[in-house]
Amino acid sequence: MKIVIISGSNREGASTTLLSAYVGQVLTEKGAEVTLVDLYKQPVPLYSPDPSVVEDENLVHMKQAVMEADGIILATPEYHGAMSGVLKNALDHMDAQYVDGKVVLSMSSAGGAVGVSSLQQLQTVVRNLHGVNCPEWISIGGAGRTFNEQGEPETLQIRERILRTVTYFLSMTETFRKSV
Repeated sequence: MKIVIISGSNREGASTTLLSAYVGQVLTEKGAEVTLVDLYKQPVPLYSPDPSVVEDENLVHMKQAVMEADGIILATPEYHGAMSGVLKNALDHMDAQYVDGKVVLSMSSAGGAVGVSSLQQLQTVVRNLHGVNCPEWISIGGAGRTFNEQGEPETLQIRERILRTVTYFLSMTETFRKSV
């Protein structure tokens, strides 16, 4: 099963990217083929509806990874109660052909306790792209955004929550993949 993770932070060493990498490890251990699109290392140009705009290498890579994926994970920091601008910009480059009928898991890393506003916004965008929102989501905040040297969340409770959610997401993705 192919899963793409789009990490929507534009800061080196961001907890959003650490979370994305950890979830990628968990997915790989469960047998998934994972592509991580790190928008800090692979930025995409500002979206323009002008059809004459030439797509750059990072944008082509991201769109191809999403097109080929069976399931999608979107990860964002929460800035002022919203998803990051870089993730929203990346999603603006896509239309329904990329996401239609695919299960999408939303994740947030917030400075406060949880990042619910950004997760709700992500789910709205996913619905508009005809994706299927996973009813579970992952939100880490405050001290829960600390990772150890092995790249794992330091808190056992967060690792267990991630494992449960990723297992549910994979099961749901497998079910939807078989039905299309």
